Amino acid sequence: MRSVRARAALGATVVVALALIGAGLSVLLVLRANLTDQAGLQAEVVAREVAGQLALGVPYDRLEMRDEEDHPVQVTDEEGRVVAVSKDLRAISGTGTDRVTPVPSPTAGQSDGGSGDDDGSDDDGGDDDDGRGTPGRGEVDSDEPDFGNGTADVDGDTADYRFASVRATTPDGVTLTVHAGAPLAAEQEAVGTVRGAMLIGLPLMLLVVAGVTWLVTRRALRPVEGIRREMAAITASEDLSRRVPEPGSRDEIARLARTTNETLTALEASVDRQRRFVADASHELRSPIASLRTQLEVGAAHPELLDVPGAVADTVRLQALAADLLLLARLDAGERPGRTALDLGALVREEVSQRSGDRIAVTVSVPDSGPDSGQFEVAGSRGQLARVIGNLLDNAERHARSAVTVSVRAAERGGVVVAVTDDGAGVPPDERERIFERFVRLDDARTRDDGGAGLGLAIARDVAARHGGRLTVDGAPEGGARFELWLPGAG
Repeated sequence: MRSVRARAALGATVVVALALIGAGLSVLLVLRANLTDQAGLQAEVVAREVAGQLALGVPYDRLEMRDEEDHPVQVTDEEGRVVAVSKDLRAISGTGTDRVTPVPSPTAGQSDGGSGDDDGSDDDGGDDDDGRGTPGRGEVDSDEPDFGNGTADVDGDTADYRFASVRATTPDGVTLTVHAGAPLAAEQEAVGTVRGAMLIGLPLMLLVVAGVTWLVTRRALRPVEGIRREMAAITASEDLSRRVPEPGSRDEIARLARTTNETLTALEASVDRQRRFVADASHELRSPIASLRTQLEVGAAHPELLDVPGAVADTVRLQALAADLLLLARLDAGERPGRTALDLGALVREEVSQRSGDRIAVTVSVPDSGPDSGQFEVAGSRGQLARVIGNLLDNAERHARSAVTVSVRAAERGGVVVAVTDDGAGVPPDERERIFERFVRLDDARTRDDGGAGLGLAIARDVAARHGGRLTVDGAPEGGARFELWLPGAG
């Protein structure tokens, strides 16, 4: 039962079984009710025929009862005494009394106004079809007869019958009840035949349903098994360049395969990026560590040759690189920045004021605004946004010839824009996306002392994206590069 095919086949079989059983029971009940109603109608016809003869004053011993073997008749009076029965009736049940021996009555069926002839005609020769209200005649109760089931023994054969009870009044005012039966053998035979056919056909049908469901489910899940095998092979081989097979259909399994391949593509790119990151980080760390070690070894052997400023510079560079790598690791791990409201214009002024030793003085252009205006207010991490501004200014200082400008303005469609501009050589159009990749440095910035590790712009774009913003680069009017940081407003 751990197989989807087995559970699907079992579920479909159970559902079909319940439906067939319910439908079969309904068919049997309807069939039995219809056949029972037909037997009751036959019994009513016979009972009304006998009751009509009694209403015409026909004596009990001269009553005509058709098909006495199939339609046994019993006539009782108001006191429940049997006054007439059909021929060869030996036992009966279900009519209120099981007696089948008539009580002798010398005046049975006689009337002052009736002649007692077989044709039941009146003295004056009149004729009345319904046998009611005419002098010298009785009447037959027109109400719905009473029905019931019972048994009867006719000439030694006992069977089940449907009995109809009809009341009639003789010409001399005696009220009699005629109980006539119709056999239920046809109903029992038909119900038994249908029930037998269902008992034989139901297991066969359920077997067919289970088999078809098993085969259809197996065929439907065959691509899933192919996906599973390929995923297992990919896991075992660690080859993320492989892809699972995609079926040609447009169903859920095809979408699953496409989504799986998209996930594998993203995973492969992430793993490749991580591998490049580790390799580049190892390469970048190797140089300052080797330089620092060399200087310390020389200083240990020849203290007078120890380059303390160089060792400090290498240590500072190593510390900055470690901080950048740690921040990138936290960003890759999905760390979300804190959401506190801050004034981006004030943050820019503060960051510029804390910079010392810059080669070129930074020109700040931030419009004055009231402390409560919220014109440049954004939501995010103060430390991470300060890091972005610092990285942009460091990049501009590295490439500018004589001018670095930072400005803050409100965007036309909402949000705040920080623009950092320099008058350097600028960024070629085909390199404007590449410079945001990790450990990427343009050719004129690849020296150890001036070029940095190539992580500043990558960190700036990642932080901007995690704040719901974006960082882009374009050409500046002065001929250099213009970096624009857009962040959504705090509101």
